[in-house]
Amino acid sequence: MPEQTEQAHEPWQITLGELDEKMGVTIVEQSAERVVATMPVEGNRQSFGLLHGGASLAVGEAVGSWAAVIHASSMGRSAVGVDVSATHHRSATSGTVTVTATAISLGRTMTSHEVVITDEQDRRLCTLRITNLIVDRTVDRK
Repeated sequence: MPEQTEQAHEPWQITLGELDEKMGVTIVEQSAERVVATMPVEGNRQSFGLLHGGASLAVGEAVGSWAAVIHASSMGRSAVGVDVSATHHRSATSGTVTVTATAISLGRTMTSHEVVITDEQDRRLCTLRITNLIVDRTVDRK
């Protein structure tokens, strides 16, 4: 029986979703190993004027998931989030935050990324870890 080889596929290119657009997210760099995005603090603050923790989680999960989908797309597959956890280290009241997802593990069935959110002074605001399951594609991700 001939050995089966995995067919290479064109990597998925990030397309912002509605929430990403409302939050003002901008893509800076994209690959399975590393995705970098920025987001303004203004418009993403909670009632006390601080960057909303939910906004940090939402953008962090998006950036980590995008990296996982880029990896999965190279195998003709997709990715779905199965776990995300975050620790908030400090707050921001203005400026722009940078969100960087770095691969911890890029497997055939699962990925893990560390996502670090920093302020304009390169101070760590939040650290997330996200795990995504690699699944057969069920929808066209353009």
